[in-house]
Order: sequence, then C-alpha cells, then structure tokens
Amino acid sequence: MSGITLADWLRAQDDSALVALLRARPDLATPPPADMSVLATRVGTRASIARACEDLDTFTLAVLEALVVQGADTEPVALATLAGLLGPDVKPRPLKQAVARLRSLALVWGDDELSIPPVTREAFGTYPGGLGRATGQAYDLGGITEDEQRVLRKLAAGPPIGDTRDASRVVPLDKAETPVQRLLARGLLLRRDPGTVELPREIALQLRGERPLGPVQVTEPKLKTSTLQQTSVDATGGGEALELVRHVENLLASWSAEPPPVLRTGGLGVRELRKAAKDLDVDERRAALLVELVVGADLVANTEAAEPEWVPTTKADVWLAATTEVRWSTLAHAWLELPRLPALVGRRDEKDKLLTALADEIRRAQAPRDRRWVLETLAAFPKGTAVANPADLAALLAWRAPRRGGRQRDELVRWTVEEGTAVGVLALGAITSAGRVLLDEGPGHAAKALGDALPAPLDHVLVQADLTVVAPGRLEPELADEMALVADVESAGSATVYRISEPTVRRALDAGRTADELHELFKLRSRTPVPQSLTYLIDDAARRHGRLRGGVAGSFLRCDDSVLISEVLAHPEAARLELRRIAPTVLVSPLPLAEVLDGLRSAGFAPAAEGADGQVLDLRPGGRRTTPRQRSARRSPAPAVPADERLGEFVRLVRAGDRAAATPRGERVAVPGHLGSGPSATLSLLQQAARARRRVLVGFVDSHGTAAQRVIEPHLVGGGVLEGYDHSYGEVLRFPLHRVTSAALVDEA
Repeated sequence: MSGITLADWLRAQDDSALVALLRARPDLATPPPADMSVLATRVGTRASIARACEDLDTFTLAVLEALVVQGADTEPVALATLAGLLGPDVKPRPLKQAVARLRSLALVWGDDELSIPPVTREAFGTYPGGLGRATGQAYDLGGITEDEQRVLRKLAAGPPIGDTRDASRVVPLDKAETPVQRLLARGLLLRRDPGTVELPREIALQLRGERPLGPVQVTEPKLKTSTLQQTSVDATGGGEALELVRHVENLLASWSAEPPPVLRTGGLGVRELRKAAKDLDVDERRAALLVELVVGADLVANTEAAEPEWVPTTKADVWLAATTEVRWSTLAHAWLELPRLPALVGRRDEKDKLLTALADEIRRAQAPRDRRWVLETLAAFPKGTAVANPADLAALLAWRAPRRGGRQRDELVRWTVEEGTAVGVLALGAITSAGRVLLDEGPGHAAKALGDALPAPLDHVLVQADLTVVAPGRLEPELADEMALVADVESAGSATVYRISEPTVRRALDAGRTADELHELFKLRSRTPVPQSLTYLIDDAARRHGRLRGGVAGSFLRCDDSVLISEVLAHPEAARLELRRIAPTVLVSPLPLAEVLDGLRSAGFAPAAEGADGQVLDLRPGGRRTTPRQRSARRSPAPAVPADERLGEFVRLVRAGDRAAATPRGERVAVPGHLGSGPSATLSLLQQAARARRRVLVGFVDSHGTAAQRVIEPHLVGGGVLEGYDHSYGEVLRFPLHRVTSAALVDEA
C-alpha cells in the first residue's frame, strides 16, 4: 500500500487524540503497547475492528463499507472518489463528520487520501456493498434482451451470485437458449462453478446508476415521543416497584416452605414455574422474571445437594429486614446486571428444545450491556420524555448501532422496555428518576430516589363492614406486618385490600397476639368505625383459642376443662397423635408439638402453643435457608476503560518505546534467561554507564508482563534496583534489576 503507514500516522497524532483512541477502543491498551508499531498492529486486528464497528451508526458504517468497495485496504482512496460512490444524497458535511469519526477510531487514516486496515474487508463479508469481484474490464450492455436485463438487475441489487443449472456448461452465443447462457456467452456473467454465476462489480455499478451503494440513510430516524410530568412517571414506577417487592416477598415465603427441585439439566421445571405463577397470581412471563431476579440477587440458590432444590439463602433474611426502597434497589440492580434473558423462558431454541427458567441456555454475556444501552438512550432524553412504541425505539437504536444485539436486537429492545416497566425502572414509556439514578450512581442512591418519589407511608387503614380492610397506600412497616399477620391480601395495587377471616384471626392469636391487642389495633389504626362483625369474630375466635395448651414432652396438652380433654381423647385423631391422659386435665404425646397442634387444628380444635412461662408461642415455621453462592465477579463483555490519567501514561510509554526503538546503540548486553554471565555483564555495563554519565537503552518486562524499552541515564545501580533519569520526560525511573532483559549504551557519536 502506498501512502503513509498506520504506525507513522499514529506517531503524528497528538497525545489527546491517542488518549481518545484508547478510551474509545480500550482493548488496544490491554496490555499497554510497547511502542507505536505494536499499537498499529493491534488497531488492525480482526477482533478489534469488529468490536469497534459495533459502535458505528448506519451511515458511518456505510462510509467504511464504501472505502472497502473502493479498495482502500490496498491503495489510498481520495475523499472525492468516496463521495461519488456514496451518491448525491450524501452531502459533504456529514461525510466529513463520518470520516472524522472513523479517523478518531483509527479505522481510517490519512487526510484527503484515505486508507483502512487490510482486515477491515473481512468485517463486511464476501461481498461488501452487495457487489461481486472487480474484473478491471469495461462492459457494453447494449443489445441485451429484457429477460437478460432482468437477470442482471436482480444480481446487481445483491447478492451478486445466483444459483442456476444453466451454468453447468458454457455454450457459444449462437447455441445459448436461456438468458443466463447468453449472458455467460457474452462475458456479462462469470461462471464460478457448475451451479453458480457471479455478476462483475463493474456491471453492478453501471446498473445501479447514481447511487452505487443504494439509498444511504444519512440521519437517524425521528423518534415519536410525548412529554409527561416526571412526578406521574415516578408515581407509576413507584407503584410497580412496590408490587415487585411484594411478589418477591411472597415467592421467598412460598419457596421457604416448599422449595422446588432443580432439574437434572439445571434450571426450574415448567410445572414448578406454573405453580409459582399461580401462587403469586401472575402470568408465567412475570413469574419467570421474578424467579430469575431472586436467583440473580442471590436471594435464592441451588443447594447442590444429592437432591438439589432452589432454596432461599440467608441473604433473603437480610433483604426481608431492609426497607422497601432498599429491597427494590437490590432487585433493580440485579436485573440491570443480569447476564441472562428472562424473556426467552418458554421459547424453543434452534433444536426445538424448550427453554426453562434458570437454565444455562438463556445466559447471554452481552445482556447487561444491551440493557444499559436501551436505558441510557431513554435517559438521554429530557425528564418526562416518553416513547409510546418500543418498535420506534428499536428502529432508532438499529440505526445508531446496526451491528449490536445480533438477530434478536429489536426483540431485546422490547424485552428491556417490558422488563424495565415491571421492575419499576421505566413507567409510561419513560425512565423514572430512581431508574436514572440507578444507571448513573448505583443502587444505594437509587433507593433514596425511590423513597423520595413514593408517598409517605400511611399509619392507618379503612375497615369495611364486609370484613375487608383497605390500605389506601403504602403502610408503615410495623402496620404492614400486623396486617399481613391478621389478614390475607385479596388484591394489590395502589390500594391494597385485605380479607379478615377466622383462620387469619387464629393465625394472629397463634403468633401470640391477644384479643385485646387485636381490638386495640383496629381501634387505633382504622379511620372508619370498626364493625361489630369484626369484634364478634375476634372475640369468638379468642374464646375458643388456647383453651387447649400444648408443651413439650415430646409434647403435652392441658386444659382446665376436663370435658374438652375427654372430647379430644375420644377423637380418632388422638390415636394417630399418640395422645394419652396423665391427669384429668393433661394429655401428652411423643410427637413434636407442632405436629400435634396441626393435627388437632385439622380435626376442628383450636389449640395454642405455650412456652415454659405459660405464654403463647409462635410456632410458625421460619422457612428453609441455604448458604449464598459465592458468585464469581461478573466479567464485563468489553475491556474496562482506564482513567484518562492512566491512558495518558500509556501514551507516554508508547512514545518512549518509539524513541527507544529509534535510538542508535553501541555496546549491548542481553540477559540469557538466568544462564551464563548475563546478569553480571548487564550490571557491569549499567555501572559503567552510571560512572561515565552515559545514556542507556534498557529493555525490561513491566508489571503487566509486557516487554518495553526506555532510554535513561543511570545514577544508581545496586541493591536489586536500577534508578535513572529519563531526559525525555524529566522524571526519575526505578526498575527492579531482575526485570531488566537487556541494556545497550546509546551511541552518542
């Protein structure tokens, strides 16, 4: 290739441009390049170019493809020639901006004569621009028939190859019977093999006319948006956040009592997912998202036992004890960083295998990056800006980065919007304030932002005559716990409706509440009069509750009423529970107390548990727990970007390596891998340079394991350390002597 080389062009760039390059393409700095030749080599590698192309928009990508078509990988292409290939729709200003963008990424170099790395061609497949191979010939299309022209135009639109049986043999023009045979005879088609023909590039360009690469979309599509009050967005998102937390609480409670088994292939069975959806009163799609979230947040883990189960971890107890805002932020952050696609659950893969929740098949390493990509696009709009149709957002992102997301790119956008809305990061098509903070500052600050958006917790409820209790908003934690104990949730939303029944009152009494305490609860907390029916229900349940008292013998039952003791002993359940009378008012059993009480309750009695002090005990099971999984740190799909100060140091090292490579050298000593007299000879040469105040080109291995070179003037050699002055940067450098691989006196003649 004639013209300036990539390495020379990089050397000519200023430090700020090189820092910007390393920031935009962080893979180039890992490990730090030794000199500009190494950097140029990395710039032109296949993987690095493919990664850089993922961030190019449709128009910039078209400009790069046009350079490939023009052969800029072999000979520089003039900017004017490039403009002609792109057609009249492309104006000079956007073209120059696109070239500047490519130049900033070192995908293009040169000013008016543009070059590209040779492997760039591989990023556009076999037929860049939908064009075939160039033959270097001129073609006359005069005299061809309409059928022949139809064949040529079809191939000119791309791809330039066609399958046909007419290419099985080449016949003279006078014996050709089909359009393909005639075109082959005229040389207007190239025969690749007996079943394939190819259209030469020159003919395709001639047929395409003034738009050789077809219509080029220079600007991004307009996105239809609407403006909402941010307070409305936050209020709606806050409601979804509360619903998410409630569903996760119920899922943890359900799996604490009955952990589902782990499939032999890993994951959660279809039947278990359906059961979770039914228990939570949600559809299976939301149930799959909830299941993925609790495992992603490490609130549930595989026990990895002989018969493994999905069991809540001890982290679940910490989560349950936290405030609502903190619980939400934990789940939202887990979703944001989840390297999986929950929306794939229930679909089938290429082999027609059903994809199940928690299975390895729905793992996608790029999912967190793509999720952030969608959310950051929405966050870039002014507050309250809503996108009504996710398809429009997908079209915008498809223009901005057509090579991201793969085949499911548009679906990924829709899935992110749907899941983000379910999680409370999005609402009404806009990003919430808490979601914006989650992206920028993390879960801790997001919890505070949600707390600011939610209305203050209520300290009251509304008791209805039909034994329902309405919570017109979020309740204070203490009141919410009391209501969950004495009533069941009948419906949830912005207002929660609870249902009180005899079993729920007994549940509260079993937990140690007294009738007086329950009366006091509703008297103080209800803004509506307490109906008599509720008072009667509590008194009636309390009258029968606890007349039987159980303790540990195994277990015992006591009752002041000997007739009731006799009634229990006469019941068929007494034999199964192995009850026997040891006193007129006392029965004992070898079975655990909880089992005895459950058996009596199923028989229609209402016993209560008591402790050694005679007080009512709460024997409700606390649920099973397992240890959290020590998950390995998630690997970022792309290399992390060092700080600008660090990148600036990389650039200095690269330039120092360049100078070292160009430095004329005299006497040289190399260390032969701990053999011979290498180390002592190197030490002698360095000490000689220090005495004579001569500069030395030192080769060494840095802390990253990368070979590098620096020109220094040594002034301390000993104690396992080489210390010298770098005149180029005016700084003192220290090297461990064991890392020095070579030393050469700089030829100052």
